[in-house]
Amino acid sequence: MQDARKTEPDDASAAAAYDMVVVSNRLPVDYVAGPGGATRWKSSPGGLVTALEPVMRAADGAWIGWAGVADREFAPFEHDGISIIPVPLSEQELEEYYEGFSNDTLWPLYHDVIAPPSFHREWWESYVRVNRRFADAAADAASEGAVVWVQDYQLQLVPRMLREARPDLVIGFFNHIPFPAYGIYSQLPWRRQVIDGLLGADVIGFQRAADAGNFGRAVRRLFGYPTRGSVIDVPEADGETRHVVARHFPISIDAASFEELARRPDVQARAKEIRHSLGDPEIVMLGVDRLDYTKGIRHRLKAFGELLRDGRLGVEEVTLVQVASPSRERVETYRQLRDEIELMVGRLNGDYSTLGHQAIAYLHHGYPREEMVALYLAADVMLVTALRDGMNLVAKEYVACRFDNDGVLLLSEFTGASDELRQAVLVNPHDIEGLKDSMIEAVRMPQRERARRMRSLRKRVRDNDVANWSATFLETLTGVGKIDPGVPDGLRVALTQLAESERLLVALDFDGTLAPIVDRPEDARSTDRARSAIDRLLSADDTRVALVSGRALASLRHVASPPVAALLSGSHGVELQLDGDGVTIDLRDAELTRLEQLTEVLEQAVSDTEGAWVERKPAGVALHTRKLGSVAGAALQRSARDRVESVVPGLSIRTGKSVLEFSVRASDKGEAVTRLRQHVGASAVLYVGDDVTDEDAFAILETGDVGVKVGQGKSLAAHRVRSPEEVGELLEILAGAREAARGAHPRWT
Repeated sequence: MQDARKTEPDDASAAAAYDMVVVSNRLPVDYVAGPGGATRWKSSPGGLVTALEPVMRAADGAWIGWAGVADREFAPFEHDGISIIPVPLSEQELEEYYEGFSNDTLWPLYHDVIAPPSFHREWWESYVRVNRRFADAAADAASEGAVVWVQDYQLQLVPRMLREARPDLVIGFFNHIPFPAYGIYSQLPWRRQVIDGLLGADVIGFQRAADAGNFGRAVRRLFGYPTRGSVIDVPEADGETRHVVARHFPISIDAASFEELARRPDVQARAKEIRHSLGDPEIVMLGVDRLDYTKGIRHRLKAFGELLRDGRLGVEEVTLVQVASPSRERVETYRQLRDEIELMVGRLNGDYSTLGHQAIAYLHHGYPREEMVALYLAADVMLVTALRDGMNLVAKEYVACRFDNDGVLLLSEFTGASDELRQAVLVNPHDIEGLKDSMIEAVRMPQRERARRMRSLRKRVRDNDVANWSATFLETLTGVGKIDPGVPDGLRVALTQLAESERLLVALDFDGTLAPIVDRPEDARSTDRARSAIDRLLSADDTRVALVSGRALASLRHVASPPVAALLSGSHGVELQLDGDGVTIDLRDAELTRLEQLTEVLEQAVSDTEGAWVERKPAGVALHTRKLGSVAGAALQRSARDRVESVVPGLSIRTGKSVLEFSVRASDKGEAVTRLRQHVGASAVLYVGDDVTDEDAFAILETGDVGVKVGQGKSLAAHRVRSPEEVGELLEILAGAREAARGAHPRWT
């Protein structure tokens, strides 16, 4: 525990600047009243804390949130290497912002109106006021260009507030609960304000692809902003357009720590004690939930009761353990739910329990993690019957603990976990008859089938743990992170799905994508692996391949030696070669004059700098600084840009990797890919690129398309590989999948 004084934050603490700031409703620590009125803190273990602790320590991070005590302020302090910045809430704000708007308006609305939401203007006003307080705290704490990651539905206005106060920040938001379909979301009186608040972020994360899709549709209906795949174009007040990424990043657990606990002899002994205390039934069924109407506890109890009534199960054979931890008991809806559940449990126990065997063991309190792991080990069948759930980590915890490859997971298809854990017994909890049949299937499942399913489930949970979740989100947000060799599993799945497209366009950047970067651009060549895969892709008329480069067409033809069937785009889309016909660049007289002026200015700018050179293009000029190093190269680019803009204003300017390009005719790779798609009549597109200039192409990709970023750097692409060698591998995978799909759909040829 950490001591802290009950004081106002001092000036030094308030002025501290952090490179990484996490903002959540609650802090990762709990307040404990120490002896003599002293303030003490203890860690509150949880998946989010586990995932972010290493990142926070490495990045000199701060965590902003409420301390869990109303009407009290605490000074910032440090706990286990993380700076903690408490945000105060009054008792009235707790009632209106948290219990009111967050949990009696947004929670039921976002969970498909399983319970009716309440709409009160004073609750909304409190929500705005508290969100502003959190945003101000983050703006004060963040250093120049810092990363701020805002968590969950209680703080949906914070991203826009931060964007307006601190446009230098990199802002992410993750929604831990579902996002509803527009027909439901549109009931919210403040629907535009909430969407606008979220669009202040650079990356908005959701649990499921369906949630991200619902959000995109809400944006289109309410604002009319263009959306392409996971990218939303958001116009800003200065006339610029920001590209906001909104896609799914399914959260997970610290699987290794759960398995480590499950392997402890004392925990295993406790699991045996639990079964013995229940009368050593043949089968133990387990439900672990917060006492919430979204969790489907009533449906589960109803199905179990009918199985007992019909004699399909008996209390001597099966016992149901239901852990229902207290939740929001000051909210009337939750008090009513508790009464209903306890009434059902009492009735079923009264009807079916015997002196030696209880039908339902009902436990209305929380347990430490060791006890929960023992319960998971004691349970033969895990029942997760949520009516709507963003993810449901209990399902993953159960799987992580079953190192014995035994046990059956019965999982609602309305949980985010069902997208990943496909080897569970999937159910529709609204279908009571189907739920009963699935419970019998789980009870009677042969040991070999249980082991087969559990091995698959465990691999999925281990491979996609909470550390991978946080790393994937932060890589998308910042473009920085470790990239493993090879083609990731998620990209392999996406390529397999892409291969089913009836007419496919494969559009590829050249330098840094098909060909490794070299000192002399004229020496660049595609890898043999990529060339071979491209030939395979071009072997049938249903697939077209295009090279999309910043090089002039003549240079691209020289270094790429493209196949005759390949389409070509040069000079960032200014030049196109479509099926053998090159597009002539017919510059107007004024453009030719500006091009001559531009060339003269740039050649003068580099005349005294060894290692820099100018590349002439049909409609522009590129300044290359690759040989100068990052500092000298950046200085030369700044100087050259100032000189050019003073002599030839109004040019199209783009920055790439160690290159600054000026053009008298505006175009970009996004426009090029759009024209190529139209020419080919493609039903889907794969675009692979490594440079800043490739972001224009990623931005125009549509739902069903696949974008792949090569190497480090912030990107709109949903997938990433390490180097051109992996590009060759992914093209081989696509070619193989395409050939297999073609065999399954002979009509294509």
